[in-house]
Amino acid sequence: MNINEIVHELKLRIDDRNISRDEQMKSHSSFKIGGPVELMITPSSVDEIKHAYKVLKRHQVPVTLIGNGSNILVTDLGIRGAVIKIAEKFSGVEVEGSTIKAQAGALLSSTSNLATSHGLGGFEFASGIPGTIGGAVFMNAGAYGGEMKDVVVSVTALDQDCNVIRFEKENLKFGYRASNVQDLGYTVLEVELQLHEDAIDEIQSRVNELTVKRTTKQPLQLPSAGSTFKRPEGFYAGKLIEDAGLRGVRYGDAQVSDLHCGFVVNVGEATYREVITLIKVIQKAVKDQFDVELCPEVRVIGEGA
Repeated sequence: MNINEIVHELKLRIDDRNISRDEQMKSHSSFKIGGPVELMITPSSVDEIKHAYKVLKRHQVPVTLIGNGSNILVTDLGIRGAVIKIAEKFSGVEVEGSTIKAQAGALLSSTSNLATSHGLGGFEFASGIPGTIGGAVFMNAGAYGGEMKDVVVSVTALDQDCNVIRFEKENLKFGYRASNVQDLGYTVLEVELQLHEDAIDEIQSRVNELTVKRTTKQPLQLPSAGSTFKRPEGFYAGKLIEDAGLRGVRYGDAQVSDLHCGFVVNVGEATYREVITLIKVIQKAVKDQFDVELCPEVRVIGEGA
């Protein structure tokens, strides 16, 4: 592909500051792992998102969509083509009564904080999740008994032909770490949340309680992609991994967390190959000992994945 020609076309309707080349994906991933991407676009409007997709499609450039990079493992070879990163530059949030409208790049944590400050409960579970609203809807993220499906009223998304589509809750087909938006490969633009009025101090108390649980039971001080595996039906991944004798097991700089076995963490300069090898070791041990299949929750992307 003629990268200079593509960049020129992108700049016709996208701010220069929102286009960069040869970005290292480790700088855009909470795992701090990943090689380069040829082109990265960080759009700040729906028009910029649509223009990026149209130009890249016209030039047959492969596109990878990410949010805050908190649930991805990028290969050491990096990503061919372009990455569209919908994050802080597209993160507006509005409160209307007990409803919140948030652009896809808004952080869950900041949106939860805003809800608390307005006396709106129901979104406490999201206070410590490091991802974006868009990414959370895409995979129906959740924690401590709450999920996005509990609070989402509607979602505005972009289909693969750049048409803006509105989904009501009943059409989103939320499942465990799944949604219709994910199945269709659409791009979330805006999410409408329905919360409920409550006393600010009571909401904050619940947020504080969850914060204590997270900080004492999860390895937040080390780079990771959060829970490495989905919860197998009838079991807890972390407990199975611990019972398999894998607590603290290390391959290179990838390690099963000593604090919570459901997390694979980067204890230094871990590579994709080290992490993926450790994941396979874990899967085999759990399968051999308990006949349970562990499916990764982390999204693996890039060349050679």
